[in-house]
Order: sequence, then structure tokens, then C-alpha cells
Amino acid sequence: MSKTMLEVKGLTTKYITRFHEDVYAVDHVSLKIEEGKSLGIAGESGCGKSTLALSLMGYYFPPLHYQSGDIIIDGKNISGMKPDDVRKNVLGTEIAYIPQAAMNALNPTRKIYKFIEDVVKAHDPKQDEKTILEMAKSRFTELGLPLDSLDKHAVELSGGMKQRVVIAISTILKPKVLIADEPSSALDVTSQKMVIKMLRDMMDRGFIKSMIFITHELPLLYNVTDNIMVMYAGQIVERGSAKEMVFDPIHPYSRGLMKSILVPEEGMREHKLAAIPGTPPNLKKPPQGCRFAERCKYAVPSCRFNSLPMIEFEGERGYRCGHSVQHLREVYQHEE
Repeated sequence: MSKTMLEVKGLTTKYITRFHEDVYAVDHVSLKIEEGKSLGIAGESGCGKSTLALSLMGYYFPPLHYQSGDIIIDGKNISGMKPDDVRKNVLGTEIAYIPQAAMNALNPTRKIYKFIEDVVKAHDPKQDEKTILEMAKSRFTELGLPLDSLDKHAVELSGGMKQRVVIAISTILKPKVLIADEPSSALDVTSQKMVIKMLRDMMDRGFIKSMIFITHELPLLYNVTDNIMVMYAGQIVERGSAKEMVFDPIHPYSRGLMKSILVPEEGMREHKLAAIPGTPPNLKKPPQGCRFAERCKYAVPSCRFNSLPMIEFEGERGYRCGHSVQHLREVYQHEE
């Protein structure tokens, strides 16, 4: 039986505006990742993906605040830990984060090696510089990164190289969980492939034990992750294996995401792109029922009033909708 690296139970976090309004960007989210596995999280901009990523680290900066739920990493519950304890004992070793726009995360006045030195000494202040340098050289060699980049500034590196260097820095202490927040965005296709290959190699070599890969493109996750979750308006609306989620999405929102993107796996046959009408709800006052109801062409009156739990079926598969799986599949088949 595989070991659970990360388990999240009912996590709820919110932003508090300057008018003291609560915005629940992550609303009762639960998930689990086993050792050696990767989880993809997809959804359009504003659905809560990045807020979930920040929340999972247990380190909160206003206006983001923790409200409830558990974050358990390798059996250790980090929920409610003091910020100093999280920074010293959790970040970098238990869980690491590659932010959006990681290419711009490096201070242009400092050399790459200095970033690695800072990360290592934050956890072991007595570590000597020679040992840290050898550690950095070893890791860069293992990942196929040129050693001379350690002595360079970020402005001397290409966009793809900067992204790969940030990944190497973030994982220098071999975290048990790596969160990659759209690590391949803003890169050309060749650089995207290099970044994805690098992340896969790190998993294979045991540099990281498990990974969460966040993007708005469902098809991309098919080639990167084992399982996928789709987020909408702060909630998980569907989850399943990567193959199931890409080729047999159940929730109308998941299906809408897939139909709005060209999928290479579909071959050269005609594929008509479709947009999802409307906009996500205001999370200051979320709808009482299904949060996707106002944009869903399959919605019935009860969808707008009934609170919807996650419906479990077929093992790890689950979705949040008022319609049965059989009904939705019949409707989809009829449309095709």
C-alpha cells in the first residue's frame, strides 16, 4: 500500500477585504496524494487554484487567512502552526512552491548560487559554504543544468533556463510535496517540454516524493499527472484519473473546459472550439446551490437552491452536480 504524502481535509481559507468582507477562495477542499504520484488541478483564472496552492503551505499573509480544515504532510498536521515554525520546519523540506511567473522571482542583483545558499542556511544556519556549493553542483549536474549558471545573475539566463533554475532552487532540500503553479506558462513549446521533463525526472529520481501541478489547461495535465481535479469558484467540482478527466469528463464545467481547448490526442479530425458563457460568481456572496448553475445549459431550477456535496462513484472518481452520471452521459451522447 502506497504511503500518503499529503492529505487535505475540508480546507477553507478566505481573503478579508479592506471593507471587512470575506471572500472564500478555497471552500471545504479535500484531496490526497500518495508517494510517487502527481495531482493536477485545473480551472479558469479566478477559480482558486493559486490560493489553494498558497494555503497548502500553511503560511498565510494578509489578506489571506486560514479558517478551518487540516493539512497533513507525511503524517504531520501543519494546520495552525506558528509562521516561524512553518518557515523553519515545513517550507522547503516538507513542501515547496514554484510560484506563477517564477521567471521573475529571482532578484536580478544576486547570483544563482546565493539563492541556494539562503534556502539551505534558512534550515541549517551552521552549514558551511563549501558543502552547499557541492550540493548545488551535484543537483545542477543531475538535472542537466550548466554549472556556470550558478555564478550568473538571473538576467543572464533565458526564460526557460530561469524557470528550470527556480525549480532546482525550490527542490534543493528534497521536499516531500512540490507545488508547481503554472510552471510552463509564458514559455515556448520547447521550453515547456524541458520544464515538464525536468519535473518528471525529479519524481523518478526521488528528489521530490509527490507533486501538485496547477494549470488552466486540462490536456496538458494528461501528459504530466496521474490524477486531475477541476476547481470552480473555490470548490472541487470533479476528480478522477488523468485519462478519465481528459477523455470522459462528467461535470458540465469540466466538459466545457475540454471543449474550449484543442487536444492533440484527438488527431487531425475537425474539432470545434466552444466557449463557456458567463462569468464565475462573486465569492463575497456565493450562490446557495450549484455555483456553476448560472452558466450551465443543463441546469434546472433545483440546481440553484440545493447545496451539492461531492458524489463518489467508481473508486476515486467524484463529481459535484445535481444530475446523475447516467443522465449526463446520455445528454452528452445525444449532443454528439
